[in-house]
Amino acid sequence: QRQLVESGGGLVQAGGSLRLSCTASTRTFSSSRMGWFRQAPGKEREFVAAISRRGDSTAYADSVKGRFTISRDNAKNTVYLQMNSLKPEDTAVYYCAAAPGLVGVTTTPTDFGSWGQGTQVTVSS
Repeated sequence: QRQLVESGGGLVQAGGSLRLSCTASTRTFSSSRMGWFRQAPGKEREFVAAISRRGDSTAYADSVKGRFTISRDNAKNTVYLQMNSLKPEDTAVYYCAAAPGLVGVTTTPTDFGSWGQGTQVTVSS
């Protein structure tokens, strides 16, 4: 049984918004640092956003800074990615991931031990 399940992807026009959700079935969610990554066809998986276990620290890729917001609700075991002002180049499969560790945020893919199955986001021009 997969521990992380993403939802909220879909097709949207450029300039539109989507909110992705990732719900964890593990009891360790509140002690996990969380992140969102994406992979476009023919490209490497890349970092998008990350959040500390308490939600008091965040990090963003330069390409999404000011447009995307990561947040979490530990009572619901869920991390969110609010995506505004979407661009065609944001089209990708988006993955959430969990990393052990109690301090700060991490943006390094190899720090994340658990991954969701991904949700497709398509932005039309």
